[in-house]
Amino acid sequence: MKVLVGYASKYGATDTIAHQIGGVLAELGLDVRVATLDGAKADGYDAYVIGSAIYAGNWLKAARRFIEQNRDELMRKRVWFFSSGPIGRPPKPEGEPAGMEDYVFEIQPEQHVVFTGKLEKEHLNLLEKAMVSAFHAPEGDFRDWEAIRRWAIEVGDALKLKAGAV
Repeated sequence: MKVLVGYASKYGATDTIAHQIGGVLAELGLDVRVATLDGAKADGYDAYVIGSAIYAGNWLKAARRFIEQNRDELMRKRVWFFSSGPIGRPPKPEGEPAGMEDYVFEIQPEQHVVFTGKLEKEHLNLLEKAMVSAFHAPEGDFRDWEAIRRWAIEVGDALKLKAGAV
C-alpha cells in the first residue's frame, strides 16, 4: 500500500508533524512518501494523508491547490486531512480552518483532525508579528506528539485492515 503524506508548511512545524506521521506509517509496514505539496503529483498512491499549516484561518495555498488539481483522484481513494495551527492552552482559534467544509464535503476524507501548532515570533515577518501581538498569541511549541502518534497509528491500522494486511 503506497501512501503519500503530503503537507504545506510555512515555518516547519507542519513539516515535522508530517514526517512524524510518515514515520509511524512506515513503522506499520506501509510504503510511505512524505513530501511537500508544492508542485506534488497525486499519481500512483493508494491513499493520501494531506495536511497544512493554518494561517489567517486558512490552509496554505499549496495544500488548497493540490486538492483542487487532484480532486478527481482524491475522491476515488482513501484520504485523511490534518491541520496544524491552534496555539495556547486551551488552543485558539477553535474549529476547522475556513473553507475546509467544502473540501470535506467534496473529497469525503476518512477524517480531518486539527493538531495544535507552534509559534516562534522570531521567525515572523513584521506584518505577522503585528498580527500575533494584536491577538496576544502565546509563543511556544504546543504540538501534542502523543496525539499525533495515536492518530497516525489509527490511520495506519485502517489502511492495513482495508488492504487485508492485519
